[in-house]
Amino acid sequence: MTEELRNRPIRSFVLRQGRVSNAQQRALDELKPRYAIPFQAELLDLDQAFGRVAPKILEIGFGMGETTARIAAAHPENDYLAIEVHSPGVGSLLKQIDELGLANVRIMQHDAVEVLKRMIPDASLDGVHIFFPDPWPKKRHHKRRLIQAPLVALLCDKLKPGGYFHAATDWQEYAEHILAVLAAEPRLVNSAEGYAPRPGYRPLTKFEQRGLRLGHGVWDLVFRRA
Repeated sequence: MTEELRNRPIRSFVLRQGRVSNAQQRALDELKPRYAIPFQAELLDLDQAFGRVAPKILEIGFGMGETTARIAAAHPENDYLAIEVHSPGVGSLLKQIDELGLANVRIMQHDAVEVLKRMIPDASLDGVHIFFPDPWPKKRHHKRRLIQAPLVALLCDKLKPGGYFHAATDWQEYAEHILAVLAAEPRLVNSAEGYAPRPGYRPLTKFEQRGLRLGHGVWDLVFRRA
């Protein structure tokens, strides 16, 4: 490995431009001050941020936020800190939070790795969700994949003992990569023999349902922090 690669900072995203709809822009303007937490380089009191003591689940890369909103609505006993950098998705989830009256979701629009390093206290999370991250299928792009050993080690620092890490992907080769990375982390224990059945709390997306009808696979991985 070259010195450049060894010292390359982990990033949780590759910035892409996306069109923000009028409704999403209104949500960003009107709702972001209410439901978003600005990035700052100091530890965040998660209970204070949500106004209560409750299990805290972190989601990295929520896309347009449909799954996040559905999970949060079905599980009001948990608090969900959802991280996404792309404005259309942030606007979309803000709109859903408002429409559904969700009091248990907060958003951060910032690089998740920086948030983890600077703002999330060690042993403070009850769970982490990473659903359908970009598989970067070309071999020369594999280094851009989110789920790599350094990120998993960082997440283990932030998970409570007994907390869980749940990843899902519809790209088999990426599933094999994720399984190998998680299995190599000594602080994690697989909850299944290999891949896990889809937990009931993770709803099927429309895209996923269409893929399953076409015979495409989906792989869930659920590991526990020892």
